[in-house]
Amino acid sequence: MRTQPRNIIRLLVKAGFAALVANEVRGLILAGPVLYGMYEAGGTAMAMWLAFCSLTGIAISVFGPLFVARKFKLV
Repeated sequence: MRTQPRNIIRLLVKAGFAALVANEVRGLILAGPVLYGMYEAGGTAMAMWLAFCSLTGIAISVFGPLFVARKFKLV
């Protein structure tokens, strides 16, 4: 009787880990066009600033859920 809730919790935790991994891959995919755009712009100060802002936003969206998971001791 007690094992069924544990199995459900284990399944949910595994699904959460899979979602975190997918989020990391998504972040790497989103960073590619930003870096390519900076390369095409010739590395001007404005292109570097926009790339920095874009990559910071991507990093926050990727590492934010991981930080929250650690804060609540889910990881």
